[in-house]
Amino acid sequence: MSLHPSIAAVRRPVRATLEQLEPGEKVIVACSGGADSLALASAAVFEGHKLGLHVIGATVDHGMQEGSATQAAKVVGQLAEMGVDETVTATVEVKAERDGPEAAARQARYAVLDQLAENLGASVILLGHTRDDQAETVLLGLTRGSGARSLSGMRARFDRYRRPLLETTRIDTETACQIEGLDVWQDPHNRDFAYTRARIRHRVLPTLEEDLGPGVTEALARTAEQLREDADFIDDIAEAMHRELGGTLPVETLAGYPPAVRTRVLRIAALEAGSPPAELTREHVKAVDRLITDWRGQRWIDLPGHLRARRTDSSIVFESGPFTGSI
Repeated sequence: MSLHPSIAAVRRPVRATLEQLEPGEKVIVACSGGADSLALASAAVFEGHKLGLHVIGATVDHGMQEGSATQAAKVVGQLAEMGVDETVTATVEVKAERDGPEAAARQARYAVLDQLAENLGASVILLGHTRDDQAETVLLGLTRGSGARSLSGMRARFDRYRRPLLETTRIDTETACQIEGLDVWQDPHNRDFAYTRARIRHRVLPTLEEDLGPGVTEALARTAEQLREDADFIDDIAEAMHRELGGTLPVETLAGYPPAVRTRVLRIAALEAGSPPAELTREHVKAVDRLITDWRGQRWIDLPGHLRARRTDSSIVFESGPFTGSI
């Protein structure tokens, strides 16, 4: 019997990802109970066991909805029924962030997944983001004016994380779950139009598909891939130049860099000095850049994380607070 195309669309990229590991290695599958992550978990069990891998199903309870603990327990039960080698659930406290509850939940989730991987000795963490998620991310970046890095969408791999389904559609993951008889959880937040992503998913993208014709989602995801290649290339250059500077930021040297590289070097330096990545915006970096390109005797630039950037006679320096009075 031939494999259903939707199941094949999920299993094929998962196998390609897992084939890069050695037998006996541990893999964490992050699963919320939605169609994308359930389809991912099922494929990881099927393909991972054939490759001799130890598959761990993990769910994170953000505590942001009534009954979230019950839902987390249900997901763990489904993962066990699938045949994962081990299940784990973690509860996190989501603290309010300037970028909103979604960003705060994401940061908390990644932090606990990293901790689980360290404690369990897992080599890889699989995430269930699809091509539809990628298109939504690109549109979010457009609305925020976040630049090429944001428009390049989500990376297929970073650190220990892998997103094997970035070229798989949500229709395929939903269909795969139906065929396999998996009980999919419909997250109420996905229909809560207080969240920008929910509006993009259920209003903006359908309108674009209707008015501009089918294929908008694919085009956005394709654009992200192309931009990511360019952004990765420039990021690599900036990181190399930052290393060459050896912890100093001489104004004369920085002034000779192309703007795209110079602002990235300044961002790297600000992050290393302690500015939170979720709060450090392009406007902050541009303000620091003006200490080099438009120097008019500015005293300092305040940055997130109780940080200040100042220009000395010949360098840009970052100073940690708290600050009192004038400097």
